[in-house]
Amino acid sequence: MVIKKYIATTEEEAIGLAKAELGNDAVIMNVKTMVPKGFYKIFKKPSVEITAAVDENSGDTRESVPDFSKLQEVIREQEEYAAPDSKVAKQEAKREKLLQSDQILDDTPEQEEQQNPDAEKEAIEQKLNSLQDLLEKQVLQSKEKSEEEPEASQEDDKIQAYLQLIRDKMIANEVQEQYVDQIIDSIRSGKHKEWTLDNILAGVYQKIILSFGQSHLIDVRTKKTKYIFFVGPTGVGKTTTIAKIASTLKLTKKTKVALITSDTYRIAAVDQLKTYANILGIPLEVVYSADEMEKVMDGLKDYDLVLVDTAGRSHQNQEQIQDIKCLLEQVPKEDKEVYLVLSATTKYKDLVKIAQTYQKITEYYLVFTKLDETDTVGNILNIRMLTGAELAYATWGQNVPDDIGKIDAQKMAKMLLGGNG
Repeated sequence: MVIKKYIATTEEEAIGLAKAELGNDAVIMNVKTMVPKGFYKIFKKPSVEITAAVDENSGDTRESVPDFSKLQEVIREQEEYAAPDSKVAKQEAKREKLLQSDQILDDTPEQEEQQNPDAEKEAIEQKLNSLQDLLEKQVLQSKEKSEEEPEASQEDDKIQAYLQLIRDKMIANEVQEQYVDQIIDSIRSGKHKEWTLDNILAGVYQKIILSFGQSHLIDVRTKKTKYIFFVGPTGVGKTTTIAKIASTLKLTKKTKVALITSDTYRIAAVDQLKTYANILGIPLEVVYSADEMEKVMDGLKDYDLVLVDTAGRSHQNQEQIQDIKCLLEQVPKEDKEVYLVLSATTKYKDLVKIAQTYQKITEYYLVFTKLDETDTVGNILNIRMLTGAELAYATWGQNVPDDIGKIDAQKMAKMLLGGNG
């Protein structure tokens, strides 16, 4: 694993520097806006610092020393392991109130608050010491070690205790054991000068971020009309998701957007989308069969993007799935993108069946809805690793167009490592 920081005047320039040195496989792990303070802010402009990572096996890269500063929140969230009357515990009580308003997903990383480096370092060191002391005591009590026992054996037990703590955290957040073991095994087989909790956490954190990958968002820069299909089971929020995306594209990106719906089976589905279309001042076309798509497409050639709402279909009904496939085939592959919309509250076994069923008929990107209705986000990583499909958007409420954003791999990783199980 190679991790480096890059500083430039804009986020795009910083990402360009990272790609130039680390290659196109580099993953952006963190983006931070750096605002000059004090008297010098008059003469200096704000800059952007990004942290990029790449797997050593993905290409020829230069050796770099990993940076562990991004694990601050993960370590701070381990409050249940700190002494209740400690200074750190009191600091965590204040910190918790601030963290309660922090969203899992954030499409504006440049607004992150700047932290006091000295205070952060002191808090991390205290927390790390508390965790290490506790784990060492647990290992000693459970194994009842004697003074004559080899130091290597004690070190192995300590490492195992660290890895078990992280493993339990991830499983509590409903990450499947097979994927947890993949990540843990890759860390265990790696080379470390010193096995400590902070560098083990750092390695796991980086592996999770690389596993999530970068979010794929709809590209508004298109020379030809592109059709964006939204497919998935009933009741996952496809129509509301489309309304949120259409609103964002129309109001903030100034994109020429049109809507098509083939959801003529659900009561009031057409009326719901028509209401959104009227508010936004964009056209809505209704198709009752795949054969009508060609005629409708002829009238939408002047638009940049056409968002297509499909009827919710049961993954267990092959006839309905074939109807979706037939509709998708009306648009050439190079002129369309397909987004599979899933609910974060759906059971993992059902998500697997849905994802695999749609994989048989089309390639797709993943959208997860209803994140506000669940306490765990492990299934997002599970389906990403199962299908290999790129993650895209997530939604966490009914407000149009606010409750939507790209999936933030950094915050997801912190949730999986430090969230409440």
